[in-house]
Amino acid sequence: FTVDLSKPLVSQVGHLGDAYEKWVHQPIVCKESPRFFENQILESLTRTVWWVIPLVWLPFICWLLLVSSQRGLKSQSIVSCLISGVIIWSLLEYSMHRFLFHVKTSGYWSNTFHYLLHGCHHKHPMDGYRLVFPPAATLGFLSIFWPIIASLAPREMAPTILGGGILGYVIYDVTHYFLHHGVAFDQWSRRLKRYHLNHHFKNQTVGFGITSNFWDRIFGTLP
Repeated sequence: FTVDLSKPLVSQVGHLGDAYEKWVHQPIVCKESPRFFENQILESLTRTVWWVIPLVWLPFICWLLLVSSQRGLKSQSIVSCLISGVIIWSLLEYSMHRFLFHVKTSGYWSNTFHYLLHGCHHKHPMDGYRLVFPPAATLGFLSIFWPIIASLAPREMAPTILGGGILGYVIYDVTHYFLHHGVAFDQWSRRLKRYHLNHHFKNQTVGFGITSNFWDRIFGTLP
């Protein structure tokens, strides 16, 4: 099976079968956005400009901090819980990228799901409209993680820990966009940019950290 890049891709990639893994990691370097769906509504739901992420989620984070405060959580504890949430996210960022986003697939539906989740980014790494997660997709992840946090953390801490996790996610998505489309301005940003682009264009089996290489160092997946 050969994918026709001039036609909507989502309905095609599943037919690649075992060849999908090789195909999706042969990047097409252009800033044009490929078409995913014939249906215009579905197509629009897959495209998100980067600034929508902080615009949507930063006010929500502030509301979560307010809820914790109203439940009696002190300022010092709010800061601690917020930082804890960011740290939890950083581990989640690494784990999802390594074990979920880079899972090997070969069936029609598994290929299609993987392409929508992360494969499209590796095939078209410079597509500026599919570098960040659409808010609707993020809500799906929140519906999974919020009950876990609420059941494990004290009632007054849970909203702020969730807020910290979302803050970590916002930092991740904005950083990810910068790594592909921003201009490095110091040694740190140049090193981080090179680190991530090596993951795309040299070796996709290592270098799973986006905002840092900390967990790659811990788990032995440095390039």
